[in-house]
Amino acid sequence: MLYEVLPKLSTKDLLKLKCVSKGWQCLMSDRSFIQGQLKKMEPLTGFFYQGRYQWCDEDYDWISFIPIERVTTEVHIDVLDFLPERIVIQDSSYGLICCRSSFPCDVPVIYICNPLNKEWKELQWPNPSRESCITLVFDPFKNPIDAFTSFKVVIVSQNETSTEGDGCFSFNIYSSETGEWRISGEICLCNHNMQKKGCICVTGILYWLTDGDEILMFDPENEISWLIMVPLPTNQFNLTPEMCMGEAEGKLHYVLISEHGLQLWVLKDHFTSQWDLTFTISLELLEKENNKYLFKIAEKLARDYNSGYPWIGTLAFKDNILLMRVAADIYLYQFETKKMRHLCSLSALAPKPFFCATVVPYTTSLVPLA
Repeated sequence: MLYEVLPKLSTKDLLKLKCVSKGWQCLMSDRSFIQGQLKKMEPLTGFFYQGRYQWCDEDYDWISFIPIERVTTEVHIDVLDFLPERIVIQDSSYGLICCRSSFPCDVPVIYICNPLNKEWKELQWPNPSRESCITLVFDPFKNPIDAFTSFKVVIVSQNETSTEGDGCFSFNIYSSETGEWRISGEICLCNHNMQKKGCICVTGILYWLTDGDEILMFDPENEISWLIMVPLPTNQFNLTPEMCMGEAEGKLHYVLISEHGLQLWVLKDHFTSQWDLTFTISLELLEKENNKYLFKIAEKLARDYNSGYPWIGTLAFKDNILLMRVAADIYLYQFETKKMRHLCSLSALAPKPFFCATVVPYTTSLVPLA
């Protein structure tokens, strides 16, 4: 009966039930049980938020976690304190988090951890650099965890070609099955820089925003890279738009806020850069639907155009939920209901508020690393 009933419960409920008895705790720590309990549509738990210095070689190591499940939001600041050093968060997938040592550091390493059971693995970091983009590739439905937790880590680096001096991206791949790093033979020619907005993994395919009108794509399974055009180039706007990417229902989504309003695009074909517009709302209607939080959006967007810190910003997207900043406050926007919800102020996330930050969506899981 326990094997039939308990796997149907959410991870949040199972955490409480682990305290019932040693038998239940042992059962819920069993890999076969955890594999059966994993759900592709486990509700989003919240977002990790870490401020980022723009013109400094040091990292800012204050990490906050913003839960979204409750009506009243209580920001947590000690979720990753079980790790042996200060870290910078990079990515998350099915409850596992990828992070790296905070600079300055004597011997930088990469960590894969699960904050729920406080288990972690330390990986050697070849050619460590503060500018490296590190991504976790983990899919327990493709590679079941009943015997071993299998994952990959991909580091994308920007280099120059030896012939014409053009820019290119190269890829370094770590496999937990071999415990070794391997440089991919694939390179992607691109003269744009990577935006510091993290990576989005959709069904094993990785996507990064660049500061041009292109998205870098890499398939670590087949080692194929590609450049995808964004839905709308920036020269079509009078004001610099705010954008971010995210995953929902197994597809890549692109969120855009501009003088034309809030738009949500979904990628249909990455080889032809075909996008479909699935949601759009004007600034006027967005303000009318959420007049408790928004006032004179268009005027404030135009006012802050040249300030470097726009009045409104897109932080992260996951499962049709947008985490956004308006002035000095953090909100959720539900695309299904068209409604906003206030979560916290920037001052609640760190002693020193940051407009530039790394934001990672997070969903809890019982996945073991031991």
